[in-house]
Amino acid sequence: MNAQQSPRGVTATWWYTASAIVFFELMIVLLWSLTLLQGRFDLPVQLVVLAVGLVWIASTLPLLRAYRHRSGETTELPWRSILVPVLVGAAYGGLAFAVTGLWQILLLPVAQSLQLLDWPKSVRLRLVLVLTVLLGCLWVVDVNTVFSRPPFDQVSDHFVLGFFSASLPLITVLSLWWWDVLIALDRARVSEARLAATQERLSVATDVHDLQGHHLQVIALQLELAERLLATDPDAALTQLKAARVSVDEARQGTRDLATRFRSVPLPDELANAGDLLRAAGIAVQTTIAPDAEAAPAEVFGPVIRETTTNVLRHGGGRSATLSLSRAAGEWRYEISNDAAASAPGVDAKGSGLAGIARRAAEAGGTMQVLREGGRFAVVVTAPAERGVTR
Repeated sequence: MNAQQSPRGVTATWWYTASAIVFFELMIVLLWSLTLLQGRFDLPVQLVVLAVGLVWIASTLPLLRAYRHRSGETTELPWRSILVPVLVGAAYGGLAFAVTGLWQILLLPVAQSLQLLDWPKSVRLRLVLVLTVLLGCLWVVDVNTVFSRPPFDQVSDHFVLGFFSASLPLITVLSLWWWDVLIALDRARVSEARLAATQERLSVATDVHDLQGHHLQVIALQLELAERLLATDPDAALTQLKAARVSVDEARQGTRDLATRFRSVPLPDELANAGDLLRAAGIAVQTTIAPDAEAAPAEVFGPVIRETTTNVLRHGGGRSATLSLSRAAGEWRYEISNDAAASAPGVDAKGSGLAGIARRAAEAGGTMQVLREGGRFAVVVTAPAERGVTR
């Protein structure tokens, strides 16, 4: 379940990160507009600063999208794709400076666009330090020059404007750093899963090599001995040939047993997979698994779990389902139920694989029941805890 939920969590984290950066940019543009409003600038000037500010924010969205899908191995920046957003930021800064005279506003839009580029770590660190210091110095210049004369002498919250404007690149870098950490962790998770799969394959290959190598060596010796005895002692040679045939059967059976062992899935995992599948279909699932569920006959309940889960998806549907595997009175009991609609097709005991489930349960010495009560449809399968399969 974790493996399935992690990409969804990564996507949600990205939208949180991107929306936070866009929110801070929007707050800066609104602060500038409020500053112009307090300074009693003309309404067309205020609207131009606000409207062009929104265009600048929109120009940063492609940069955010490119940053999300970066490879993590940056060697050079694709200037052709980032030139337009950077020019839009520079144009907005120049326009805002022309109508306000604030030096901090001149630098901030292009500085913010530069912070959204996929810089190497060392370059990004130096860039954010330089830009933050420059914005802080320009803030001091604005306070001592621009805000001391009309019409900005009527502005009372220039401290808030200067502080947020100077800290926007740093806030952006910290947000992107959090995203980088999450991506690194997710890549490590994927690499760990691939490594586990590779180790499993190596384990299978080692077991097959050991099994087949042993039997083939024995068969080769038996055939060689039969060849030597064929001219002098045909009966002994025939005995060795029969022994070689037995060795072939043993090798074939050993390979079959090995394949069965690696194909089998523990029943707790089967139930967890079934629950994940139903949740993916929008069904609320409650799962109850006995602590010793791995001791239950997987060759009986494994196919039953898969078949009944398919039945729920194909026919019953509904909004909720319950799965349970318990042990009581010397038998294992598996039950799956859901709130199937009364008109749902195929939820009776005829078809939908239920006949096959009943036959499998009978071969294991157990039973199958189909129940409908209280608006719910349930399938109950039992098998003896100590059983002998009848064929």
